[in-house]
Amino acid sequence: MIINGPNLNLLGTREPEIYGNLSFTEFLDELKAKYTNIHFDYFQSNIEGELIDKLQEVGFSYDGIVLNAAAYTHTSVGIGDAVKAIKTPVIEVHISNTFDREKFRHKSYVSPNAKGIIIGFGLQSYELAVQSFI
Repeated sequence: MIINGPNLNLLGTREPEIYGNLSFTEFLDELKAKYTNIHFDYFQSNIEGELIDKLQEVGFSYDGIVLNAAAYTHTSVGIGDAVKAIKTPVIEVHISNTFDREKFRHKSYVSPNAKGIIIGFGLQSYELAVQSFI
């Protein structure tokens, strides 16, 4: 399961100098074509509670979750607690190097409860997370 947080629905058009020109749907199609033996589900929301609901829904039945909580990474104790409460391992990913950005982006409420963290490799961060589950 891949779960994306706020504003990631704008990939391909939002700040292409940071996030690139490819939409997430286009990237996901490439990922599915490359890993045909893996069933991918995808969810994106700009709403914190919906992200928590999805983590709780899938967090006991999936083999792995790739989570980019986006800005909520740095503000949401609730998402961090949801990751801690579920059994499915979570890899936290970020497209940009959050440590090369504003200081508030250096703190993650997800990281202490994640299996691992991959940051700064563009959309490739998601593929690296998928590879960690293989």
